[in-house]
Amino acid sequence: MRFDLQVIASWIEPESKVLDLGCRTGSLLAYLTREKQIYGTGIEIDENAAGEAISKGLSVIHGDIYEEIEDYPDNAFDYVILSQALMQVLDPETLIREMLRVGKLGIVSFPNFTHYKNRFQMFFTGRAPMSKELPYEWHNSPNIRVIPIIDFRRFCRAMNVPIVKEVAISTHHHDEKGRVITFLPNLFATFGIFMLGQPE
Repeated sequence: MRFDLQVIASWIEPESKVLDLGCRTGSLLAYLTREKQIYGTGIEIDENAAGEAISKGLSVIHGDIYEEIEDYPDNAFDYVILSQALMQVLDPETLIREMLRVGKLGIVSFPNFTHYKNRFQMFFTGRAPMSKELPYEWHNSPNIRVIPIIDFRRFCRAMNVPIVKEVAISTHHHDEKGRVITFLPNLFATFGIFMLGQPE
């Protein structure tokens, strides 16, 4: 399992209720169900990925995150997870508010755009960076926004959303090994992972 998902899994209390937004083939939900006996639900827009998750015996809805999340009552879940999908979300503020309505805690992870390799690439080539974490050119990218860790913190402050826990990690793509970055995360981390509380 990807290192960022391992970090997220380590934050989840056993037997809690978890909603995974953009759960893909359900590897995190399957792991949490097995290791932590959680009650998990996923929402996935890609039909093939959702089908694969369902075939693992997971409770996964094939549909649009925004439409499906509206159907849940307040505080229906202990945790709502959005891992590596924030870059593709059209309206992050609305989605994070919804996450923290239906979930007591929200967990968000995303590639850190201001990683030093991206900076070097922009500095030396003058072009939008491409890396293993951001493998597209500007015109064919499904990532409609880029997110530096410090900007995400500012975004949370502006929404009065408390950051309960935060970790910056450096990973190699699809690698199970990674490490936590404590020194200058905005420069050295490839991913940021945040646990958010309900707005104050």
